[in-house]
Amino acid sequence: MPELPEIQAHAERLTAELTGRRLVRFEPLRFTALKTALPAPDTAYGSPLLEVGRRGKYLLLRFEPTTFVVHLMQGGRLSLDPKRSAKPRGGQARFTFDDGPALLLTEQGTERRAGVWCVPSASALTTPPLDDLGPEADTITAAALAPLLAARSQRLHGFLRDQHAIAGIGRRLANEVCHRARLSPFASTTKLVPDQVDAVAAAIHDAIAESLAEERERDDMTSSKLRSSRVHGRTGEPCPVCGDVVRAVEYSGYTVCYCATCQTGGKVLADNTTSRFLK
Repeated sequence: MPELPEIQAHAERLTAELTGRRLVRFEPLRFTALKTALPAPDTAYGSPLLEVGRRGKYLLLRFEPTTFVVHLMQGGRLSLDPKRSAKPRGGQARFTFDDGPALLLTEQGTERRAGVWCVPSASALTTPPLDDLGPEADTITAAALAPLLAARSQRLHGFLRDQHAIAGIGRRLANEVCHRARLSPFASTTKLVPDQVDAVAAAIHDAIAESLAEERERDDMTSSKLRSSRVHGRTGEPCPVCGDVVRAVEYSGYTVCYCATCQTGGKVLADNTTSRFLK
């Protein structure tokens, strides 16, 4: 799933391409694509696109008086659509402008979870689905992070992926942050000492900044396989810091990758969900 760096860089590309173009039509190509009934999409017709912004992992197409909030989920993409095919492969919804290419939301696979919310621009950030997101990961400070960690008794990796706790981090960045902070992905958030909290905050900023710089060099959003990482997706390969093998704990929906030497004092975490993990 695209995370903060991919979404931010893509928002910047779309802003540069589409700002000022007036919306002519929003067309859900599948009935599941539009998640809201009011306000109606046509309230934005004739209005120029002010910008494509971001909140957490959501893209925000800002018009007045209406904003379209887009979530790509796992396999969604929001791409320029010069052809405007009547039945595009994986097509979910289309934004048509008065000039230039349209904007097409696609999602491959069968889940069909990507979608669009139409919300009032004046209250977009305080209206579902954005109203219960945590603070932005790229701007959070160690001082702001400390009470959030202390208030949630959970594993660090799960905390980082929880969009209600902190917005913008997914599976890849959670693995990268834990590795950079030299902490077990299953460390308890309530037991982190100040130096460890500082390390987590620094690792968040460094991982995001590095990924964002790479994404800004690309012409389009990358696939997950092309996103660089130190441990994520590198099970069995040597750790770039110490040379130990990168290990993994497998779950049905995701994989926690880590280096035992760098993060767990050399101890190998049991690879099943019922074991007692290293704290």
